[in-house]
Amino acid sequence: MRIAIVTAYPPSKSSLNEYAFHFIRFLKTKVENVSEIVLLVDELPEGQEYSQEQEPGQVPMRSVPCWKFNAMNNVSRIRKAVREADPDIVLFNIQFASFGDKKVPATLGLLTPWTLKRDGHKVVVLLHNIMETVNLKSAGFGSNPVLEAVIRLFGNIVTRFILTADWVAVTIPKYVEILEKNYGAKNVLLAPHGSFEEPTNTEPSTLPGGNPTVMTFGKFGTYKTVDLLVEAHAELLKKHPDMRLVIAGTDSPNSAGYLQGVRNKYAQVPNVEYTGYVAEEDVPRIFGEAWVVAFPYTSTTGSSGVLHQAGGYGKAVVLPNLGDFAELVLEEGYDAEFFEPTSAASLAASIAKVIDNPERQKEIGLRNYTAANGLPITEVVDWYLIHFEELLKK
Repeated sequence: MRIAIVTAYPPSKSSLNEYAFHFIRFLKTKVENVSEIVLLVDELPEGQEYSQEQEPGQVPMRSVPCWKFNAMNNVSRIRKAVREADPDIVLFNIQFASFGDKKVPATLGLLTPWTLKRDGHKVVVLLHNIMETVNLKSAGFGSNPVLEAVIRLFGNIVTRFILTADWVAVTIPKYVEILEKNYGAKNVLLAPHGSFEEPTNTEPSTLPGGNPTVMTFGKFGTYKTVDLLVEAHAELLKKHPDMRLVIAGTDSPNSAGYLQGVRNKYAQVPNVEYTGYVAEEDVPRIFGEAWVVAFPYTSTTGSSGVLHQAGGYGKAVVLPNLGDFAELVLEEGYDAEFFEPTSAASLAASIAKVIDNPERQKEIGLRNYTAANGLPITEVVDWYLIHFEELLKK
């Protein structure tokens, strides 16, 4: 089958680029099932371009830049690109802010699955969050109660348009329940998230040595903020003066300049490293050096790819005591130390429980490694292909 995928993809720094990278890394190996992969990706900044290099023995793949963050004409451009690619299946790898942080272009972009379905295409949407569980204030979309109510209303309408796809896949059981109960949906699938790395027979290095290192990874400034983490780090330095805090990643598209503001605000706090964008080849090193991976989130917007990555590298984690993370821990067998999401003291105490207790650090890391590698993403790709083949028979 020929598969078109609407997604962000490296070197784009847009949301979900990393999930797409790993998903497609294994999709390219499915030569018995797939004849071509067409990536319908966002436009890159001037001077950058997508690699069109083909890998011998793998499925041919090409990238077609045909949309842009916050552009008003994304629907028509993606629709044209799909018409030219003529795929058997169109897969969307998206969340509610994939096409913009401004309300109109973000909403218009999310109507694309509906327009393609009307054009007669087979459409599957992998939806990484749903409006009912997003804290709009923390995520940067709600500044007052009236505006928030309006956004919720439009979110409800947009969700109904998304649900016109042949299938909508979500990665958290609660999302399936909400979509079926609130919208009467009959086409929602609970999809496995999967771990990004293939399992090995070698026990991971849960105790890496070196100076105690806390790492956080992501796009920061909305519901992922590091102020609390830097404050917790400052407290922990009193006992561990050689402790490192590594803030790996960039600003969220909604929060340009956020990390520079944190640098300025906490310039007096030592041993804080800001990596900027982390290239894929540097990810193993960043995770490998970490004693613990911290998630300084004020809310969540879906299943966390970083949590699955941390598990894949056998890392202990500290998580906010929030619904989605707690549910992931219960549903998928992860372990963590939890902290109250508004308390630097609670976060510092949770980190200390890990770095001061090697046995606990190892216990969490090994449990997370087992959970993450219970379903590697190569098997997730097979899961999608089975469903694609079933859909094409209809």
